[in-house]
Amino acid sequence: MDIVPLDESRDLSLWEDFVASHSQATNYHQLGWKTVIERSFGHATRYLMAMNDGVVVGILPLAILKSRLFGRSVVSLPFLNYGGLLAHDENVEEGLVSAASQLAIDEGAESVELRHSVAHGLGLVPKEHKVSMLLPLASDTDAQWKQLDAKVRNQIRKAGKSGLTVEIGGTELLDDFYAMFARNMRDLGTPVYGRIFFETILDVFPLHTRIFVVKSQETPVAAGLSSIFNETMEIPWAGSLVEYRSLCPNMLLYWEAIQFGIQHGMNVFDFGRSTPGEGTYRFKTQWGAKASPLVWEYWMKDSRPLPNISPTNAKFALAIKLWKKLPLSVANLLGPPIVRSIP
Repeated sequence: MDIVPLDESRDLSLWEDFVASHSQATNYHQLGWKTVIERSFGHATRYLMAMNDGVVVGILPLAILKSRLFGRSVVSLPFLNYGGLLAHDENVEEGLVSAASQLAIDEGAESVELRHSVAHGLGLVPKEHKVSMLLPLASDTDAQWKQLDAKVRNQIRKAGKSGLTVEIGGTELLDDFYAMFARNMRDLGTPVYGRIFFETILDVFPLHTRIFVVKSQETPVAAGLSSIFNETMEIPWAGSLVEYRSLCPNMLLYWEAIQFGIQHGMNVFDFGRSTPGEGTYRFKTQWGAKASPLVWEYWMKDSRPLPNISPTNAKFALAIKLWKKLPLSVANLLGPPIVRSIP
């Protein structure tokens, strides 16, 4: 078995065919995300293939992050909910992990982070701090509606009675989505992704990406960007404006997205990752979504402690507090260069 880097002049179909044939493949194993990461954030990527007599038996997409603030790391995949190893057996996985750790050493990185939905072991250090929230979808919207809790149904009705409307589309809704999303992130004290990130996703995956925007008259008050892969519809990025939350725009947003998923043959609605017990976790639970543990596994240089650059880290409490007070224009200018180093 040989571990080789992806050769984009000849290996694209080999990679995509392997992803299409593997039962554990995720949306983010698709090659298009390589373009998204490189174009949006400027990070180098290394996409590794395990080959056996010319046949692909495993893959591992990697991005190399270099930051003066947070050091260097190799991640599969940054900014996204899933990634990591995709292989036929443990021997292949071991070969890919060995190649990834050597890449980290060569690049002067302190860690390799693999974002898995199940533990692979392989001498890696696990961290189980997040879960995916997954909702099985009914065969039609009427059946799904009947499965909802009465409180959820009432909140959806309230949004409609409050005059909120929903628009579904693509690039033509990007400005509305981004204006709302950037404001929401500033209010949370979190640097926002650059607009080019979402623009590139829409460009690379035009048929499998939709934007949902909830409006009060002409004002975007909630929005989400959805991505479809196989029979799963996921909303990784969404938010709403706090001053409109009494009108329940989030409830209308997700109900419209769930209906869209059912109408387009989806079997699962993925609400994205959450921290158990926090507000977003409780929000997703009320829809009937169930927690599916995520296992992020690490190779660490010199047995160092696991990295923790999440907003829950107490070291960042003051920075978050100050960020919330920034003018929106300043936050939108400063956010993208910072967030590109926070995987």
